[in-house]
Amino acid sequence: MLPEHAPFTPDQRRSLDSLLSGLTPGQRFWLAGFLSADFAAAAPAAAPASASIPLTVLYGTESGNSEELAALTVKSAKKRGFKATMKNMSEITPDALTQVENLLVIVSTWGEGDPPETAVTFYNDLMNGARELPKLRFSVCALGDTSYEQFCKIGKDVDARLEALGGSRIAPREDCDVDFEEPYNTWVEAALSGFGPATSSAPVVEGFAPVAGTEFGKKNPFPSELLDRVLLNGEGTAKETWHYELSLAGSGMSYEPGDALAVVALNAPDMVEGVLKAAKLKGTEEVTLKGGSPKILADVLREDLEITTISKAVLKKLNDVVSSDRLAALLADDAEDELRAYLWGRWLAEAIADFAPDGLGADALVSVLRKLPPRLYSIASSPLAHPDEVHLTVASVRYEAHDMMKKGVASTYLADLVSQGDNVLVYTHANKNFRLPASDDTPIIMVGPGTGVAPFRAFVEHRSETGAKGKSWLIFGDQHYTYDFLYQLEWQDHLKSGALSRLDVAFSRDQPEKV
Repeated sequence: MLPEHAPFTPDQRRSLDSLLSGLTPGQRFWLAGFLSADFAAAAPAAAPASASIPLTVLYGTESGNSEELAALTVKSAKKRGFKATMKNMSEITPDALTQVENLLVIVSTWGEGDPPETAVTFYNDLMNGARELPKLRFSVCALGDTSYEQFCKIGKDVDARLEALGGSRIAPREDCDVDFEEPYNTWVEAALSGFGPATSSAPVVEGFAPVAGTEFGKKNPFPSELLDRVLLNGEGTAKETWHYELSLAGSGMSYEPGDALAVVALNAPDMVEGVLKAAKLKGTEEVTLKGGSPKILADVLREDLEITTISKAVLKKLNDVVSSDRLAALLADDAEDELRAYLWGRWLAEAIADFAPDGLGADALVSVLRKLPPRLYSIASSPLAHPDEVHLTVASVRYEAHDMMKKGVASTYLADLVSQGDNVLVYTHANKNFRLPASDDTPIIMVGPGTGVAPFRAFVEHRSETGAKGKSWLIFGDQHYTYDFLYQLEWQDHLKSGALSRLDVAFSRDQPEKV
């Protein structure tokens, strides 16, 4: 639980890790307060940070997480006495950093190592010719996803570049996976403390505690009833695309067109069984996740951990446990092509069978895996057209690889394991970078092939409800006109009403050759 840079010997760290991992969150919170109070009483009084000390919190975001954390950072910094402001990377140039003395950067990596769309210009300018920054003091929090090969690449690049330009790092960079709350909290405490003394010894961040009562959100997902589902593809298609309607009644949650819905899925029983079989475990073994209570292994694999997709990070952890020469060779720096070929289409169970033929212990298995992240889907409805409801357009992912049938976790959870009337844990996720124009008179062009049309169903519905006068043009494509024209009748109705001004379509396989 303790980072490597913590000021303890290896023996002390092991002892403290053993103690802390057995405590409940409430016990750890009490202990933190007790030790903080004891330290404050024993330490000489420190001068509070002056409100005149400026701090810039710079963020680059794609889905909104970096922006959310930047706002929390500013709030925490102001409580400690800083004059803190936040800026999007789209609002500043690298040369402007010559006027900044104290800087915190929170930036995500998108796809295969790309910067967020709004940060592209800033990132390119910073990496290719920015001015020296000898007065800058900085720290970087990088957001990413270990299932991608270029994990946290943009944060790593920015961190190294700021140092190369003469900046002084006041706290180590923190690389955060999709479950970013705890490492972020560690980073922001270290970073703000690195700039100088704080006005309070209270915990810095207050934004991620479990929410009580009826306030639903990321830390307290809402049990949403599945009201209806409709298969959108016609008979004879190669696709399986579902329209889901979920209830938000009583949730207190709201959304706008362009936002996403996070689905907290469960792993399928056959996925769990495959991992247990490969690891030569029964599933009845008892394990304890960090900060949690003892649970049966099969339940942990079904509810808590990512057990399908493997990545280089997962294989590294696996090799820490099994010490396989063959796996070590695959993970070598000069074996990137071989590793990429191995990862394609393989699941965790296959990697365990390949590199741990004698099986794994229950604790060892759990130590290899990361937390099961929720899946985000673009919302396909307008709250004006469907009060207290949220609609999704989801293609069920099913394919064969390495002589084994594979499937997507969340898409087939909804399709196979949730029936009408069942509850699905969800929460809404705002996307401020993807919105209808502020003026209803502004023309819009929407390009959405396949399930990419989902948010544009929300856009058109919303403009229909508001009586917008601005023109709207939808471009849609899929495989077959007869089978795969998603929401065809709705688009035709919107054309008749005038809510949709123009519709152009293209179908790639309605002729002998794919076009």
